[in-house]
Order: sequence, then C-alpha cells, then structure tokens
Amino acid sequence: MGMLKRATGAAVAAIAAAGYGAAARAAEYLGQPTPGAIDMQPGASPLRHQQMFFHNVILLPIITIIALFVLFLLLWCVFRFNKRANPEPARFSHNTPIEIVWTVVPVLILMFIAIFSFKLLYAFHDMPPPDVTVKATGNQWYWSYEYPDLKIAEYTSNIVPEDKAPKGLFRLAADNPMVVPVNKVVRVLTTGADVIHSWTVPAFGVKIDAIPGKMNQTWFKAERIGTYYGQCSELCGIDHAFMPIQVQVVSQADFDAWVASKGGGAAAAASSAPAASAAPAASSAPAASSAPAASSAPAAH
Repeated sequence: MGMLKRATGAAVAAIAAAGYGAAARAAEYLGQPTPGAIDMQPGASPLRHQQMFFHNVILLPIITIIALFVLFLLLWCVFRFNKRANPEPARFSHNTPIEIVWTVVPVLILMFIAIFSFKLLYAFHDMPPPDVTVKATGNQWYWSYEYPDLKIAEYTSNIVPEDKAPKGLFRLAADNPMVVPVNKVVRVLTTGADVIHSWTVPAFGVKIDAIPGKMNQTWFKAERIGTYYGQCSELCGIDHAFMPIQVQVVSQADFDAWVASKGGGAAAAASSAPAASAAPAASSAPAASSAPAASSAPAAH
C-alpha cells in the first residue's frame, strides 16, 4: 500500500511538473508554435481567450464524455449480447423510451453548445470602434499591407530566407511585418489579388479568407507587446507554404514613430494620445526588424 501511494504521488508530481514545464515553454514561445506542446497556442487577445474557453471548458468535456459513453456501450454490447452469452436472441425490435432519450438528449446537447457558439460568433462580428485599420492583400505568394487611414502606402511582406531566419522561425518570419500598437482595436480588411488566401494568426484567434473581388474584415486587440506569427491557411498554389504572416505589436510611442517613418499621418495614429506623444524622438523608433520598409515585389519562385 505504501509503495502504491508513493508511486501515485510520484506520478502526480511528474504530471504537475510536465504541466508547469509546458506552461513555461508556452510563455517563452508566445506568438509562435511551442515545441512538444499538445494544447493550443496561448492567447494574446480577448477573442482568443473566448475561443480557448469554448474549446477547453465546453467542447472538450462534452466530447470526452460522449466518447467514453459510446465506448462503454460498444464494450457492453460485445460482452453482454454476444452469441455465447445470449444463445436465444431477444424478439423485440423497438423501445420507445430509449428512442425518445437518444433523440432528445443530442438535441439538448447541441442547444447547450449553441449558446456559447453563437455568443462567440457574435463577439467576432461585434467589432468595437477601430483605432487602426490595416488592409491585408494576399498575393502569390506573399502578403502586402496598407494603412488607408494613416496614408501609409502598400508595402510587401515576404518570407525571410532559411539561412537568415531566426532559429525555428523559417516559414514564419517575414521581412516587413505588420506593425500595430498594443491594447488597440485593429481592424483587418482582407482581399486577394489572384486566388483565395487566408490571413491567420493563432495567438489572436483570427482566421479570415482573402478573396479576390471581395473585402472581408475581422479584428483583434493584442494584449502584449511582442512578435506574433501566422501563415496563409488556404491551399493557394505551389508556394503556399512560403507566405508567412508576422505581426509586430509595439507601444503606442513606437507605433507613432513607425508611422512617421513611413510618411503617414501620426495624428490619426493615436486618437487617444496627447499631441506631444504623437511625434516621439527618433530614439524611440522600433528596431529595424520591427519597422518594415517598402520593398519591391518578391523574386519569382
């Protein structure tokens, strides 16, 4: 008995240590895939937190209970109602109470799920007044960004070559990322220049198609300064895997400096900031890696 208790305690401690280790790794790799992780990427926006709650607290327990219940029924039927255990099969073919139960219970489960599902869908479409608007255009095979309200002309964002990409970020890092301020509502307008693409950043919970001839929109509000990565999520051609998405979330002062460096309207960049902070000193500008410059069209693949 003592050995069993010690073994159980050791197992619990190992599981807890693994959980803490996974959490530490997830914090270290915020905004990008976490090696060895089995959960979703940590959230960095309110919508993402709602998505994770819906998955982890609502869907996952229901799916687990249903799967275990179905497994129990299968095993029960296999061992209880086989030919050896029942040489004389039953003659009835209907059971009204059971038929009512297996019709009503799934309907009630779906209605329960729908309550949280509709609430989440509404949150995605109930966009607050945006602070920044970015137009993201999918091209074969790169993204281009434009800030129409800030008068920032379209610039291209291409994949960083493997020999120049940071460790573990090949096919995620981009040379000219999208730059947005922290704790501000960012409206993303998406369209496609050629075929259907999909602008997707898991840490923000955002995934929206970029369709030629149509303008879709979504929004996010980044809660932490940092670099966040995503990829096109549509099979848009032979080089589909070579059009990453990189979003640089910076402070309001650094964002204002970046807007000024791009020749945009700094006054429109910070509607809630005082005029003095709209034109910070040059020393507050973000690093070169987070301040994209206009680049030419990508080389042919």
